[in-house]
Amino acid sequence: MFGVKTVIGKAITNHGQHTLRTLYRPLRKLQYPPYTSLKAARFKSTAPKIPKSGHIEAGPNESLLFIDNIFPLRLSFLLSLTNLPFFTDPEKILQKILKQCHDDQRIPAVDPINIAQKALPDSISLQVKQILPRLKEGGAYAKLLHDPKVSPPDIEAALQEYLENTSPKPWFNPLRPVGSHLVRGRPWLEDLQRYPSQKLRVEFLPTGPGAEAAELPEETLYTLFRTYGKLGDIKPQPTGSKDLPKYATLYYGNIRDAIMAKNCMHGFVLPASEGGGKDGTVFKMVYEKRAKARLLRDWIMNHPRIVIPILAAIIASVTVAVFDPIRTFFIKTYVTHTFHITENRVYSWFRSQITRANEILSLKRKESENAGMSVVWDDRRGTIEQIRTWLMETADTFIVVHGPRGSGKRELVLDEALKGRRNTLHIDCKPIQDARGDSSTIFAAAREVGYKPIFSWMNTFSSMIDLAAQGTIGTKTGFSETLDSQLQKIWQTTTNALKELALEGRHKNDKDSELGDDEYLEAHPERRPVVVIDNFLHKSQESSIVYDKISEWAASLTTGNVAHVIFLTNDVSFSKSLSKALPDRVFRQVSLGDCSPEVAKRFVVNHLNADADEGPKGEKKSLPSETRDDLGELDGCIDILGGRLTDLEFLARRIKTGETPKKAVQQIIDQSASEILKMYILDIGTSSSNGSTRSWTPEQAWVLIKSLATTPNLRYNELLLSDTFKSSDGALLALEQFELITIVSQNGRPHSIRPGKPVYQAAFKQLVADRVLKARLDLAVLTQLIGIETKSIDKAEAELALLGGLPGQPREVKSRVMWLLAKMQASQGKVEGWEKEGKALKEVLAKEY
Repeated sequence: MFGVKTVIGKAITNHGQHTLRTLYRPLRKLQYPPYTSLKAARFKSTAPKIPKSGHIEAGPNESLLFIDNIFPLRLSFLLSLTNLPFFTDPEKILQKILKQCHDDQRIPAVDPINIAQKALPDSISLQVKQILPRLKEGGAYAKLLHDPKVSPPDIEAALQEYLENTSPKPWFNPLRPVGSHLVRGRPWLEDLQRYPSQKLRVEFLPTGPGAEAAELPEETLYTLFRTYGKLGDIKPQPTGSKDLPKYATLYYGNIRDAIMAKNCMHGFVLPASEGGGKDGTVFKMVYEKRAKARLLRDWIMNHPRIVIPILAAIIASVTVAVFDPIRTFFIKTYVTHTFHITENRVYSWFRSQITRANEILSLKRKESENAGMSVVWDDRRGTIEQIRTWLMETADTFIVVHGPRGSGKRELVLDEALKGRRNTLHIDCKPIQDARGDSSTIFAAAREVGYKPIFSWMNTFSSMIDLAAQGTIGTKTGFSETLDSQLQKIWQTTTNALKELALEGRHKNDKDSELGDDEYLEAHPERRPVVVIDNFLHKSQESSIVYDKISEWAASLTTGNVAHVIFLTNDVSFSKSLSKALPDRVFRQVSLGDCSPEVAKRFVVNHLNADADEGPKGEKKSLPSETRDDLGELDGCIDILGGRLTDLEFLARRIKTGETPKKAVQQIIDQSASEILKMYILDIGTSSSNGSTRSWTPEQAWVLIKSLATTPNLRYNELLLSDTFKSSDGALLALEQFELITIVSQNGRPHSIRPGKPVYQAAFKQLVADRVLKARLDLAVLTQLIGIETKSIDKAEAELALLGGLPGQPREVKSRVMWLLAKMQASQGKVEGWEKEGKALKEVLAKEY
């Protein structure tokens, strides 16, 4: 091909039309070329004029030869480029190229015309008038003018003998010599996009209107076409086929043989004397695409139940091999805070210097980032040290830190107990549980552990494919994965990353280098990472699948000595969920409650003093706690507010704005009362504000509020005896879950009931003091009680009617009748009393706003 490019480049350069960069462009634009004229000693020709029909005819003393194997068949694909809009004059381009190849005597081996000359013997007096190349068939037609005494069959015989002796071979196909045969038919030089194949369709046509064509037997076809090459098979038209015209199909072993047969026999008329029927038969030759044997593809398409699971396994294996190492790397960097700029030493140094400069320039005393929290941490120093001690011990169990919201669980563990510890992983369950849909849940879980890349959208796409395949083949393909399996994959990859981090500091020269990985981690608990699972059991009543998978994964971390696990939760029923994962373990628990009044007061005072400025020349100014006269109210306010950290911080901020402690506390009480009304009483429907189903009624919540307003501690079992709760603790447990109340346990059983927050006690009293609200809710409670007693009376009346229908009034039912009558009397008395109370409540609602 290098020689062909050189010749083409020379031809184009001589005309001065293109640069070297476009030398090969004409070859890419070749279409069917009409002719090439030759001017040589033996080869004299004139430019032929081909009829529009595409047929060429031989005149007197003229014969047509088809010379094969003078063009590469691979170039035929270039003809498809003729449909492009910028493709012009392909005939002139090919004519110019062939002429240049023939004139350049330095490269005769690549000249198609030179190859055609070598295929013709010198022993016969011949004159080549025309040569018409057929690029897509790799050959050319040659029109010969010969002596009248020489017959065409003699020319063909001499030509075959010459080719057998000389065997000229082209440069592009050195294993196959040039072939040539006499054209017996009437060639059709079409430029349709029909490309050669080994399969030929021979159609039998009549010689004229009204004539009949004969359907030739296989023997006749074999005799006529075997001359051009080895036949693989001959298939006649199927029996009973009504397709016209009649046809037969020939299969050649070599595509060059099929080309030769098609070009030599197209339009051949088989006379009646040779079996062509009464009027003779005309052959029409057409290439047919041979159906390739695709055994593998057919087997794959016909066995989807085997192939699809294998394909899914291959995809999964490739995914594991390619993406799992990347995901493990990102999880490790997330745990070690490698890419966190706040953990960078250079950044930390610059930040400290800038902060120090700001303090000097502004003459401002250093402000604590967590003002007042030092007081709390001093009070809880024992708890902090206890957690640190547990992290240094080998114990395959959980550490659970539980307490109400606002008690400082997260700050205690992350900022104090784990301060300075590098390999820590904080997982917040709230965004995972709040996510809607499997894809969002998977994405949220992956983000919490640094698992990426994550293709959460593929889960929906795979489910659609799985559903379509199930409808097609009747079984699932296995492409889609459930939320359970996706979460399991994320947790498993995280486990591998944590284990690699735990073993990073191990060296071959250590004293215990002979220990296995599990034994080494068991012997060195201080090297294990720490996993902190925050907001555990948040909205657990909606769905527990996320928490089940997290607890199972946490159990595998602890029992496998891979990491320490700390749970942070405000749900008092955490032991039920965690016991499923570790049923035979005793959890290490830390309960965080409210601060004592002394600590709470110091917390507020430290917040107030945190922003105090220094006087000129470093003189210390008076602290706000020393100058404000209204801080004497702080003791009484803290008794009302309690020791909840969030409420104390809110109180300190309001005092900083200039409010008195009493006014700030009253604002907090008013806000708490409004929240109670909205969340538990007035805005009750089928679901709560956070979307979960409520398991209590407004009447039950009001009974609790009214009782706790007068008595801070209620007996648990006494409350269950009331008609409002009907001996069922489901509503109490739900209200504890939503933090309206706190159930205190003793000896493993519920003991008493307290307000959910200390400030709720004052909020309850304020709600009960509202006469209109109290009258409205008391009336609703009375209506519910009256309905309960009315149902009891109806049941007693129905039973009395049944007993009254017994024949003879047996003595045995007399006691039952008396009991029912007494019960009806007692219920009626209750109903009458409640109706009187309801009447008074209605008067309040009618008169007051």
